[in-house]
Amino acid sequence: MWASSSSAVTHPAGVPAELAAAAVANGVFIGANNRVGLEKPWEFGKFYGSSYFVDPRGKILVKGSEDKDEVVVADLDMDQIREVRDGWQFFRDRRPELYGEIAEQLP
Repeated sequence: MWASSSSAVTHPAGVPAELAAAAVANGVFIGANNRVGLEKPWEFGKFYGSSYFVDPRGKILVKGSEDKDEVVVADLDMDQIREVRDGWQFFRDRRPELYGEIAEQLP
C-alpha cells in the first residue's frame, strides 16, 4: 500500500506511472490511496484523491474519484503474481547462488 496524501501542488502528476512501473518491476499489486479536498485550517493545496490499485503488469484495475470521500476496493488475483514472476526473465533467470560476497552484510 502506498499512502500518498499528496496535493496537486506537492506531488507530480506522474505518480500513477511511477507506481505502475514499481508494480511491474517487483511483480506485485500496489494500492495507492490519497485523500480529497483542502487541508484545514490552512486551505493549502487541493488533495486530488484518485486512489487506485495496479496489477503486476502495470494495469490500473480500479480508480477512485478526484473529489469524493470513498473506499476503493479491488479483487486481486494473487495467482497473477506467480504467473507474472514465472514468465518474467528477471525472476526466472536470476542466480543468487553466484552473488557471493556482494550479497554479504558489511560489519
